[in-house]
Amino acid sequence: MVKVQEEIKRYVNGVDVERIDELKATFNDDPDQASLRFTATNEWVDGANSRTVVRELYQNEKEILHEAPFVLESDEPIVLLGKDAAPNAIVSLLHALASSLSVSIVYHAAMRGIDIDKLTITLEGDVDVHGFLGMSREVRPGFQDLRVKVSLESEAPDEEISELVRYAQTVSPILDSLRNRIPLDVEMA
Repeated sequence: MVKVQEEIKRYVNGVDVERIDELKATFNDDPDQASLRFTATNEWVDGANSRTVVRELYQNEKEILHEAPFVLESDEPIVLLGKDAAPNAIVSLLHALASSLSVSIVYHAAMRGIDIDKLTITLEGDVDVHGFLGMSREVRPGFQDLRVKVSLESEAPDEEISELVRYAQTVSPILDSLRNRIPLDVEMA
């Protein structure tokens, strides 16, 4: 019975809290191990359709291959002359933001011992395609604004949940990348 209770405490929200602690200790002892580089290669297929393949990442410049490549398709909705065969890039950005917030909330809830019964993140954003189509330099081609709603069900007190969601916003890599300028260069290969 004690072993079962230890296993239950070790896993919170499906997250191995002991492994997170070990990972944090490793990164604390050897900060270079916390240096990750993610890569992706995109190829145009036809029309608005393109395909991105993710084969590896690098930890402290050491290549780590995924067990199998991840393949992500992209297309445009019919209203933008695509075939609507896959989400477009702007929707993929919403997905990236939602996924980043979700894992930030879940991991930090686990580290705090907060059990989550249900977590739903709903996002919406407004785009004026005048910018994307080059019809107006006054209109940005990307999102004009984004709205995110987090619904989290837990037996934890509301104050703890609110603090958790606030904190998750400060550690979410995608939210940070959207809120703060990052160096970005596009060059010919």
